[in-house]
Order: sequence, then structure tokens, then C-alpha cells
Amino acid sequence: MEQSDKKLTAEIIDFLIHIPIFDKLDPDELKLVVKYMNLVEVQPREVIFKEGERGDYVCFVADGILDVLKAAETGSHVVISSLPKGRSIGEMAVLDNFPRSATVRSRTKATLLTLSREGFENILDQHPRVGIKVLQGITRLLSLNLRKTSSRLADYMLPVT
Repeated sequence: MEQSDKKLTAEIIDFLIHIPIFDKLDPDELKLVVKYMNLVEVQPREVIFKEGERGDYVCFVADGILDVLKAAETGSHVVISSLPKGRSIGEMAVLDNFPRSATVRSRTKATLLTLSREGFENILDQHPRVGIKVLQGITRLLSLNLRKTSSRLADYMLPVT
């Protein structure tokens, strides 16, 4: 591995340590996960993926801001969330084969790390202990997101009398 590749890998590991999905992995385990990831640069307003498409990767925002858009009944799109550095999107795509639930577009120039379903499955097959830790991290994150969504929904519901 060249010196510049080692430096980039070290920078990626330093970034991933702060991502909740990977917070139970040690540096050697993170180094292994990095081998299955891709670095992607996107331009402002570039669509990362569209609602309804089949997804097969998760994105981690290494730099920049992404907007999550949902189609409204009028046909327009509404920004439902913005994701800064350190956030992830598309976690369900490495677990299931359902269509994407939202469109994701870059608000600014952004750098993303992606992990494909195939890469994740290879980690599970070849390095099960690491794969299980990543799976547990994804599960924790999805559970947290569901709890937040339930709380928000309760704010919009009529009280039970």
C-alpha cells in the first residue's frame, strides 16, 4: 500500500470511528471494513438515489450536506431532512431489497463513503464477528430512527379521549 493510500485509509478510519454504526469496532476492524467501501465525490444538486429505485448501498457523509426529499401528493418534492458530515442514509438497502423510501440529493459538493450490500455480505461471510458488530450498529440506528419517527407522529395525532 502506498503512503498516500495509507494516509487516506487512516483518515477514513478516523472518520468512521465517529459513525454510530461503527462505534463498537476497533481500528483493525474498521480497517477491514474500509476495504469494502468506495469513496464517491458528488456535485451540488446531484441526485444520489431516487425514491422508488432499488437500492443496494448505504452512504456515509464524509463531507458536505445531503438533502432527503419525499414526493408529495402534488408531485413536488419536500425536503424532510438534511444530513451533514457524519450522518448516514440508506441503511435498509444493505438489509433488504425494497425500493428506496426517499430521494437523496446533494445540497453542496459532498464526499461520500459507500458500502454495498455485496460488500456487507462479504464482511458477514468472511469476517462474521465484524459483520455482526456492523449489523448490530445498523439495528441500533434503525431502532433509534423508528423511535424518533414514532415520537414525531404522536405530536401530530389527536389525543385519545
